[in-house]
Amino acid sequence: MRFDTSPAGRRAFLYYSAPGLFVVLWSTGFIGAKLGLPYAEPATFLAIRFALVSVILGAAVVVLRPAWPRGWRAFAQIMLVGILVHGVYLGGIFAGINLGVSAGDSALIVGMQPILTAVFIGPMLSEVVDRRQWSGFILGTAGISLVSLRYLSNFDSSFEGVLLCVLAVIGMSIGTLYQKRFCKDMNLLSGAFLQFGAATLMMSVLALTFETTEISWTGEFVFALGWLVFVLSLGAMTLLWLLVREKAATQVASLFFLVPPATALAAWPLFGETLNSSSIAGMILVVGGLLLVKPPKENRQRDLSR
Repeated sequence: MRFDTSPAGRRAFLYYSAPGLFVVLWSTGFIGAKLGLPYAEPATFLAIRFALVSVILGAAVVVLRPAWPRGWRAFAQIMLVGILVHGVYLGGIFAGINLGVSAGDSALIVGMQPILTAVFIGPMLSEVVDRRQWSGFILGTAGISLVSLRYLSNFDSSFEGVLLCVLAVIGMSIGTLYQKRFCKDMNLLSGAFLQFGAATLMMSVLALTFETTEISWTGEFVFALGWLVFVLSLGAMTLLWLLVREKAATQVASLFFLVPPATALAAWPLFGETLNSSSIAGMILVVGGLLLVKPPKENRQRDLSR
């Protein structure tokens, strides 16, 4: 089977295939963090992860010689996004899980992102969120609540950990909107190298300042680290920036509605957590909310024909 590399084919991939693939990959990040954190402290874990990604991207930069940003301001803006999206977001999530937040709870908190994006999108992008989209956001939030009842009924996560996860989602929301406004034309290869480099520096300073930097190189840790490096940092993040470049910010943010249901589905075979009627009903509401946030069919067809 041959992949259509024409402009129309790439746009069709981004509209129809990439969103679902992104949700599946992104939801595995919470499980990967839970698997690896018993063997390394959060900043140390992320410093190693980001450093490995930076080395891989650096090698690709040397070989492929992509275009670099023009001017120091563009460099600074791209690196700021890296600090927000990789440092603040992943740093907050990993620190929260390390303080006792479950993978399900952290995924639930990430479900706040579409609402936060709707709040921030006016002042940052001047992108209007209409009544239809607000209805979708409300419906998706109701669905997340139903899916997450299993977690809310036994919510034993630490208060500090939950606050860090909330801070993480705020950082992610602002970071993706900032990327959409100021860095939409960045080269994905050189830009990712700068972003992960900035995040590596941030996490290295935090690890050396606040942690012991000790690591237990178990098979489980190596697997979690490899999965998060290749599947999440290189795979899912590339898909996210492609989607941010091609789609409206509200549409991209709405994908995070699907993260808690996807995490619940992954926990079913992995951890034996069965799906109850409220989970199934919640997933239906989430899908309905996502459909309301998406643009009308005629708009999508017009974009694909460009």
